[in-house]
Amino acid sequence: LRERQDYITKVIRTEEENFARTIDGGMKIFSDLLEGHKAKGETVFSGADAFKLYDTYGFPIDLTIEMVQEQGMTVDQDGFQKLMQEQKERARKAREALGDLGWAGVEFGKDVPETRFVGYDRTAIDDARVVALVVENEQAGEVMPGVEAIVVLDKTPFYAEMGGQVADHGVITAGSAVFTVTDVQKNKGGKYMHYGKLSGGVIKVGDTVSAAIDVKRRKAVMRAHSATHLLDKALRTVLGDHVQQAGSLVEEDRLRFDFTHFSAMTAEELSKVSAMVNEAVLEGYDVHTDVLPIEEAKKKGAIALFGEKYGDTVRVVDMGHGYSVEFCGGTHLDNTAKVGVFHIESEFSVASGVRRIEATTGAQSLEIMNRNQALLFEAAAVLKAKPSELREKAEQTIAELRELRHMVEKFKAKEAAGETERFLMGGHTVGDLKVLTATLPNADAAKLRQMGDMLRDKQPNVVAVLSAVNDGKITFQVVCGKEAVAKGIKAGDIIKNVTAICGGKGGGKPDSAMGGGFDVLKLDDALAKVDDFVADKLFNCVE
Repeated sequence: LRERQDYITKVIRTEEENFARTIDGGMKIFSDLLEGHKAKGETVFSGADAFKLYDTYGFPIDLTIEMVQEQGMTVDQDGFQKLMQEQKERARKAREALGDLGWAGVEFGKDVPETRFVGYDRTAIDDARVVALVVENEQAGEVMPGVEAIVVLDKTPFYAEMGGQVADHGVITAGSAVFTVTDVQKNKGGKYMHYGKLSGGVIKVGDTVSAAIDVKRRKAVMRAHSATHLLDKALRTVLGDHVQQAGSLVEEDRLRFDFTHFSAMTAEELSKVSAMVNEAVLEGYDVHTDVLPIEEAKKKGAIALFGEKYGDTVRVVDMGHGYSVEFCGGTHLDNTAKVGVFHIESEFSVASGVRRIEATTGAQSLEIMNRNQALLFEAAAVLKAKPSELREKAEQTIAELRELRHMVEKFKAKEAAGETERFLMGGHTVGDLKVLTATLPNADAAKLRQMGDMLRDKQPNVVAVLSAVNDGKITFQVVCGKEAVAKGIKAGDIIKNVTAICGGKGGGKPDSAMGGGFDVLKLDDALAKVDDFVADKLFNCVE
């Protein structure tokens, strides 16, 4: 606590501020729910609403009870607790559905010993003993071919999923029996549960078997795990000692690292971190592991995960004789040079005050580099340039495209002006106004709006109704010039009439309105009514 005092203080302050924002955001929800009960004359705030405030908006039940009591009401706490219990039951069933047998509370009994892990320095053994079998969540004496099961051994080279590192894959064999391992979990009793499927032969409790991991996969995972330690070191150096690991996932040549930091990393910071990790890789630091008393490990400078519980002795991974020293139970390379190329793919926020970096190592990084290089050459070929000239060629091409777009826009404007003149010539006079209607082929809403604006601005006494049909749907644009509006002719009124005839609706301002319809067969009828509408309005105005 003393070591992390500044960091803890900052986290508490951030959490307090976030909680205050949550309460502020949820107060309106609470007020609406409360008013709903009062409107019904109820004096009890329902357990369902209290649970909704808790589950969705983060309101503690104690706070809800206090606020409700201030209003002279009570909370249905029994109803709330029932819903809480149902939620816990759903969560428990979900864990069981994931096959988390050991953590779900199923134990193998005192006769089944803890599994001894020998995988730090061995990738295969031929003298493991089957001490328990599980088929369909029940302990069994044997496993038959084609059956999915869990095999528990007295010792194993398979690393169980822990500390963010994924489990080893591989095979367990005995004579003709081959059990393919696809996952390994360590239960609360220290038993390593090997999940998989038996493809041939029979495995029985008490059998002596061989167990061998997928070495290529293990190496890829170790590359990512050792790189994670180097990344942690680089982040602390670049960002500061407040950086703490907040979670990690280590897979085959791919890693995900969550860490405490209160702002997005800049491009410069990311570049420094990436360079520092790759420098440590190029240095080729030797990696040593020791099991030490915890106090001795701390004196050595080993970094412990804040919030983790440790025993009297801990496993310490030391890279470069003090360059990076951390508590860790995972598997690692013997030299950082074997990480290969370290490549940061992304950095983003996952929670308040917690950032995430996703990165690749080894074969994954090489694959990305090769793919990027291939894309570079392909792009250069398309632009008929050398890769070294690609940026200059791309900028030149963009400038040419910008000029072409400008020319096209000018051409379209001239074309639209010509169309406007033609439309005006085709219009007819109603009173003092110029009324015209038209259907534009292959026009979208933007084209209708552009044409309408030009007509309105060019002819103050115009009343124009433009339409277009696309995919069986009609789009209308109505405009009225200043003189038309002054005489009481409003685009918003016209659009409501024409769209109603075609089974649609619309609206807008006096000088411009837009709408739609669906009955294409009624389009001509709708346009034909415009003259009558304008005439009626003018006549009423005269009256």
